[in-house]
Parts: sequence; structure tokens; C-alpha cells
Amino acid sequence: MTGTSHRTVTRRRSDGLLAEDLGPVVDELCRLLPAWLPGRRWYAGKGRALGEVRPVLAEIVVPGTPALLQTVFRTDAGECYQLLVGAVPTPVDVDRGVPADAVIGSSRTADGLSLTLYEASSDPELLSGLLERFVAAAPCGALEYHRLPGAEIPAGLRARPLTGEQSNTSVAYGGRMMLKVLRRILPGANTELEMLAALERAGDVPSARPLAWAQTAGRHGAEPTTLCILQEFVPSRGDGWSIATAEAEACIRGECESVAPLGGFWDDAFALGQATARVHTALAQQLEARTLSLPEAVELTDALVARLDEALVEVPDITPYARGLHTAYQDLREVVRRGNPLPIQRVHGDLHLGQALRAADGWVLIDFEGEPGHPFEERRRPQPAVRDIAAMLRSFDYAAHHALGEILGVPPGQRTTRDLRVTRLARRASAWAVHSRRGFCAGYTAAGGQDPRTSPVLLRAFEADKAVYEALYEARNRPEWLPIPLAAVRRLALGSRIAG
Repeated sequence: MTGTSHRTVTRRRSDGLLAEDLGPVVDELCRLLPAWLPGRRWYAGKGRALGEVRPVLAEIVVPGTPALLQTVFRTDAGECYQLLVGAVPTPVDVDRGVPADAVIGSSRTADGLSLTLYEASSDPELLSGLLERFVAAAPCGALEYHRLPGAEIPAGLRARPLTGEQSNTSVAYGGRMMLKVLRRILPGANTELEMLAALERAGDVPSARPLAWAQTAGRHGAEPTTLCILQEFVPSRGDGWSIATAEAEACIRGECESVAPLGGFWDDAFALGQATARVHTALAQQLEARTLSLPEAVELTDALVARLDEALVEVPDITPYARGLHTAYQDLREVVRRGNPLPIQRVHGDLHLGQALRAADGWVLIDFEGEPGHPFEERRRPQPAVRDIAAMLRSFDYAAHHALGEILGVPPGQRTTRDLRVTRLARRASAWAVHSRRGFCAGYTAAGGQDPRTSPVLLRAFEADKAVYEALYEARNRPEWLPIPLAAVRRLALGSRIAG
């Protein structure tokens, strides 16, 4: 814990949390968090017992009643998490609207004041107070708040917490700005800030403009660590996942506006492919882009094989297809060994339908943080652009199966094939996915990207890697969804790509 000071103050009840209370409150949080933290959707250690947590940083960023603490705690597994902690005198005013599951517990100050401690990411008043830190762009103890050159940050905007994210928390301010509160904290500068700044320099790229960020002060030679990113808010009619699944469901039912089951999302998929190509072009121009060397190709395929071997231990259903998957990865290495150049560059790194917003003038890609939990050095490593494309193609497959599951009233991927109606609907779902995948590839090519279908070895290898990752994830978190990636693993092990 850093940045706290001690002074003698005569308390008034209206003072709320004072600086000298911070130490005892943080100590109490360390006692309470092992029971509370594992229930958060952004907690990465699910399935592991949480022993103790230790404070890394704690500052009072919004003083008064209630007060807001910006904190970082380290678990016994070495993972660090950021919490925005509200502290309000007990009993809590019912008008605050604090959800029951947000309450962490209670603490008592040295002079007997009882405080309720809660995760404040749903408290508009405190989140509006946090915005004022970015407006002032002044340090607060061990925290720093920075603006990008030319960024305008209006004060006094009402905060509106957003829902639906898994790994981070987002807050909208007056429909003009969005604050991303990073939950799992890794040392160093966050890659999303770097990527958004590069896209802003490129100009006319479908992404959100970065405005400001918060970071640790980097004292005693430590590298500053990004905690929050403030960026332009993108008004939209929804994200790609919600729009695609709705369109897929309509087409599977035979209710889509164009010819079922092949319509309903072609134009959107085509436009999304165009947006992805524009982002890739800008990243290649602004950041590192070069050709993969043979040693790097060996290292890359070794990593693919290692991920497969890890998955085989936990998902034995993959075993019958292991040989075909190994062949797909070795084919990729052989392409480079024969002297075929393989361009690599910075890529999104975690692209799927949920990472795109349908704005008034087209698709906007968001969340350039990369794969959550991976070291920043790994996320910055140049990759073939086809890795992003393969991930998006897998997302279309998921959307189709999800829509089919909604229609049948069963978990995605689980159905009986003895029913002729079910078989007919399943064929429509597959046709929708194929049509959308082809539309995306066509749009990507039309916007100047290399047609991924002309590099079948690359596409197969990276789709297979993504499907293996999905199988491992589903086995760990949603076993009822496991049939979706297993079907893709089977198809890709046998050598099929776009058509499935």
C-alpha cells in the first residue's frame, strides 16, 4: 500500500473516511476479500481456493461521504486486481441503490465510526467524482491521471455503469465518454492505450478515440502500470454478437428479410470484414510489421502444439483429432520453410463479434487490450493478421449455434438429430454461419486485405488453434457448450475451413 499519510484531525460525522482511517479499512478489506472476490465475473482464479490477499495500492480518490478508494490487491496466486471501493457510514442510505452482491462487508474506524464497504462500479455519484480526477489531470498520492494531447474532458457528466463485460468494467459519461476500469492488473503500460493511440494517428479508422488514462506513479524505479482508460463513447444500436444472434435466429426460423437461410447478416458481415481490414492496415502502418522468420515460425508452431497438448490433458474428446491438428500446425511451418513470406504485424488479439459495435456509420472495433491475462510482452508480439480473421470466423459459428439453442430451448450444441425438424433447423444454422463467414472474408478482401481463403494452410492452423482454445475454455466453464468447438475441431482436423 502506498501514498497514505497520517495527521491528527478531529472527526466530524460528515467527514466520512479520513486519511488516517485508510490503513484499518485496507486491513479489513484483506480479511473480507478472500470470501468476496471469487464471486466476481472478472476474477480469473475460478475453481481455486483463495487464501489471503495483500494490498498493493490504496488511495482515497473521492473524499467525503461516501468516499471512493481506488485500490489494487494481490492474491496468493500472484494475480493483481483493481477494485473501486465505496465507503459509506452504516446504515447505507437506501437511495444509494447498492446491489446486495456489491457489498464487501463492514469496517470500523479507530474512533468508532462504522463503515459499509462495497464495490462502487455501480455507484453513479462516486463514478462521477472519479471523472473529476481525469478533468484535473493531477496526481493523487501514488496515482497519476493523464490526458492525451488535445483531448477535451468535460466536467460534471453523470456516470452510467454499463453491463455485459466479463474481464473489465465500463462506465459511460453522458453519452460522450467511456471509462474502462481494468480489473486484472499487469505490470506496465496497457496495450489497448498504445493500440488506440496508433489508430488515432492513422485517422479515419473504425475505433474509439483515446482521451486519458490513470496509472501508478512508478516510484522507486517501478514501471508505471495502467489502471483505467478513458475514451470516446461510441453510440450504437448494439454489439455484433447481439445483432448477429438475432439475425441468425430469424433466418433459422425462416423469418429473415432476405432469402432464408442465407440472408439476414451478409451485408453486416461484409461491412465488418471491411472494418477489420481497415484496422489491420492502420496497425501495420503505425506499428511494427515485417515478415516471419523461420525460427519464429518454429516457435509459433511449437506454441500451437503446446496449447493442443495442454488441452488434450483436460479435454480427452479432442484425442481422436490430435493427429490431424498436429498436421495442420506442421503444414504452417512447412509453408514458411519453403520460403513463402508470412507477413506479421500487431493485431487485435481477441477479436470476436462482441468486440464490434454497430454505429450509425458502420462497424467500430473495440477492446484492443488483447487476450486477458496474457503478459503485455506476449500481446505486443507481431502475429499474422489471419489470427484475428480466424477468431472472427469462429464467432460466426458460435452465433449460429447459440441461435439454434435458443430456438430449440436446449444448451447450444446439444440436440437430437432424430427429429427431422431439428435436423432441418440445424442445417439452416450451418448455412447461416457459412454464408456470414464468406461475407466477412469478401468484405475483408474488398477493403484491401489479403483474402484469407487464398491462404488455406494459415487459416486452417489458426482456426484449429482457436477451436482448441474454445474446447478447453468450455470444458472448464460451460461443459454444455463443448459440442460447438468439438465440431469445429473435427472439421478442421479433417482439413475443411470456410465451408463449416
